[in-house]
Amino acid sequence: MAIKQLTIFVQNRKGAVSSITDTLAKHDVNIRALSIAETEDFGILRLIVNDEATAEKTLSEEGYLIKVTDVVGVKIGDAPGKLTTALGVLDRAGINLEYLYAFMARTEKHAYVVLRVEDIQEAEAALEHAGFHLVTDADVCKL
Repeated sequence: MAIKQLTIFVQNRKGAVSSITDTLAKHDVNIRALSIAETEDFGILRLIVNDEATAEKTLSEEGYLIKVTDVVGVKIGDAPGKLTTALGVLDRAGINLEYLYAFMARTEKHAYVVLRVEDIQEAEAALEHAGFHLVTDADVCKL
């Protein structure tokens, strides 16, 4: 049930990210979640999109270095402490969280979070057992 994340290595220069988003837009790929970390020379752009195959193909053709990674998407209540509750499930299950970021979602009652963890299947099982709804590729397309 893991969802696919694109990790794109981007030069740290003016217009680099907009070039990527423009390419995706021209191929009708919609960004559902994103995160960017930067260093002096390059950035690491992480994306969840509605059409991973098209995004990977078109960006690769443009010369970008891309890695596809499985991540966990989880729906949590949009209230104080709800993220802590979800992270506590992982802590109690002994699952290391490597990073997280949020989806761009149109909802007033829920937040959607992307989790990169050591063990996807174990994390998904722990979260589902605790009553959390996992985000699927089909859910991503609906956002």
